[in-house]
Amino acid sequence: MSDVDLWKLSACEVSAKIAQGEVSAREVVAANIDRMHARNGAMNAVVNDLSESAMAEAARLDETFAASGPVGPLHGVPVTIKENIDQTGHASPNGVPAFKDLIAPGDSPFVTNLKAAGAVVIGRTNTPEFSFRGTTDNPLHGRTFNPWNDWASAGGSSGGASSAVMSGMGAIAHGNDIGGSLRFPATCTGAATVKPGLGRTPAYNPSQTAERGILAQITSVQGVICREVRDVRLAMQSAIAYSPLDPWQVPMPWEGPAHDGPIKVGFTQETYGFDMDPAVSAALSTARAALTDAGYLVEEIETPDVLEIGREATRTLFGETKALMGPLMREHGSAAFNTYFDHCFDIAPPYEGDDLLAAYARRAAFVRSWLTLLADYPLILTPFLLQPTFAHARDYEGREGAEEIMLKGFYSFAMNFMGLPAGNVPANDNDGLPVGVQIIGQRFREDMILDACEAIENRVGVMAKQLFART
Repeated sequence: MSDVDLWKLSACEVSAKIAQGEVSAREVVAANIDRMHARNGAMNAVVNDLSESAMAEAARLDETFAASGPVGPLHGVPVTIKENIDQTGHASPNGVPAFKDLIAPGDSPFVTNLKAAGAVVIGRTNTPEFSFRGTTDNPLHGRTFNPWNDWASAGGSSGGASSAVMSGMGAIAHGNDIGGSLRFPATCTGAATVKPGLGRTPAYNPSQTAERGILAQITSVQGVICREVRDVRLAMQSAIAYSPLDPWQVPMPWEGPAHDGPIKVGFTQETYGFDMDPAVSAALSTARAALTDAGYLVEEIETPDVLEIGREATRTLFGETKALMGPLMREHGSAAFNTYFDHCFDIAPPYEGDDLLAAYARRAAFVRSWLTLLADYPLILTPFLLQPTFAHARDYEGREGAEEIMLKGFYSFAMNFMGLPAGNVPANDNDGLPVGVQIIGQRFREDMILDACEAIENRVGVMAKQLFART
């Protein structure tokens, strides 16, 4: 393989080739940096170019390798970090111009874990204002583009991450998810991801001056977006390293006990009265067939009301957000952003006062109902979005546009509210744009979710390979 093609390698391939001495960390990192410089002008995915420090770190890793071998399973693997978590010496502006000089005094534990495993950070990626949209654009850095189509959204809030990794700028992209911010971008760009469950990965920003609200603490998670499912698995095994900085993290092993006999997969395509695009229905059929052929026992089931849980999720999170962040968002958010939130608050009126406390309490019943279902069906295949990838600024097209994300995204929001892990993988394409499906799993069984995602990927193929053939 020529040096110019090293950026196409998966993280697993990079790790193996470096460990076997076939290529150096410097060669791989340089190839990814060259690709970043060639493509980022069109994508605007990476908003902080760390080429110089990345090459210095790659050189250090090569010296270490020569002396004692790989430092960890991600030795020399190029990665990007979303610009809303801390990385020493760099700003964490969260897409807000007023925070452009908020310099991190230390690394977040997720960054620490990736670096400890040998990953090399080549850049920091774009996110919308306050990381609170299903697409990625902000007054500080501008719009991130979808590598498939200029019309389409790259997703949000980890749209910079998804666009970067699918464009060949690093094999692993860090992202996070409070309502779909890993899964929206993966679905929009044809990438693979798993939203970890509550307690799986560590989160903390040394630059923070106050603790987040309780719901934000238990619904927001750190994760990765990759071109291939196996790379998500490789990255997550290092990312889950325990940190005492996160009071919610549970030090659980990556792999859980094996299941006896065929694994039961519940399947639903319930739309709760909304229309489902035929492309999404086709993706679900393909995913179901792939899982069946892989030996899973797939059965159509009725789940607890996901629309109800999704609405409760948004009204509760909006209530907490309005109480704790409302003044900050009003002061520092753009006029368009605040108009959007006015629509969101109209669609899902924030719970306040005693109603908010009661909503926190009701959450337990929703979680209990799903844990009971998952005890019988360890995996559940669902839609993610009811329509294929949406237009870039659809959520800013008045109240109707906001509804496309905030009302019809219930299959996403519900899983965050309950703290359940959920993976996304493409299972179809629609007019040249990928269509993803979602697989929900038991707590701390992201390993099983990714195994099922890989069975679908084996049927459909790795979408990035089609993309690379075009670019």
